[in-house]
Amino acid sequence: MGSGYIRVEPDFSSVLFCSLSSSPTSPFLYHQEYDEVDLEFPNFNFNTSHQGDYVAIASEPLCLVGLDIVSPVIPGKETILEFVRNFSQYFSAWEWDCIVNAGTSDEILVEFYRYWSLKEAFVKAMGTGLAYRLDNVEFRHTNWTNIYVNMNGEDKNEWRFWLSELGKGHLVSIARGHPRLAAESYKRTLKRVDFGDEEYHLGLHLPNASFKLQTVEQLVSVQGRADYGIPTDNKVHRFEADEVVDGEI
Repeated sequence: MGSGYIRVEPDFSSVLFCSLSSSPTSPFLYHQEYDEVDLEFPNFNFNTSHQGDYVAIASEPLCLVGLDIVSPVIPGKETILEFVRNFSQYFSAWEWDCIVNAGTSDEILVEFYRYWSLKEAFVKAMGTGLAYRLDNVEFRHTNWTNIYVNMNGEDKNEWRFWLSELGKGHLVSIARGHPRLAAESYKRTLKRVDFGDEEYHLGLHLPNASFKLQTVEQLVSVQGRADYGIPTDNKVHRFEADEVVDGEI
C-alpha cells in the first residue's frame, strides 16, 4: 500500500471526512490522544482515497476500514467496452454479466466502476493490494443496497459494505471488516486482532457517521494559504453532509 502525499492545487474542490476520532473537527487521533482513549478506540485505523474532485478519509475504532472514490470517466482512445474488457479478469462471471448487460455504454461504465470501487475498498481494508484474487471476490446486492461479499461460493458475514454517489459524478465505497482478516504485515501495526463475537458485532454495527465536506480553504490556515496561492478573503460555503452524499456512509 505504501505512503506518500498529495499536492492539492488551489482550485481543488473539496475533502470529505468520515471520522470516529475523539475530536469532531479532527480526521485523526494524535498520539497523545490515542493512549487516553485506548479502551474506546482499541484498534484505531483510517483509510484515504482521492480521484477527480474529491479527497476522502474514513476511520474506525475497532474494525478494518477501506475507502475508495472513483469518477466514471469515459476512456480516451478506447471505446467503453474496450476499456472495461481490460479488467475482465478481476470479476466473477456473475459480476461480469451484470456489467456488460447494464444497458447503454455509459451505464456499463458506471456499473463497472461500482464493482471496481467495492473491490478496491475491500483489498485496501485488508492491506493486500490488487495482487489479491479479485475474481474470487464477488459482490452481491439488492439495487446496490444490502451489499455483501461472496468468496469461493461462501458468504462472508464478517464484512459490511456501502456504496454512495457524490456530487459531480463520483462514487464512494466503504468496507468494514474483522481485524484478523488483515494481511500479516498490516496486522502487526494493529493493537488488537482477536475480539469476541459480541464485541466485534458491536464494532461492525456502529452507527455510520456521514461524510463532512470541507474545502481546501477550510483546512489550510490563513497564514499558510499564501504558500498555496489561495486567496484569504474568499467566502467559503459550508456544505452539509446530505448535500454531497446520497444516503449514509
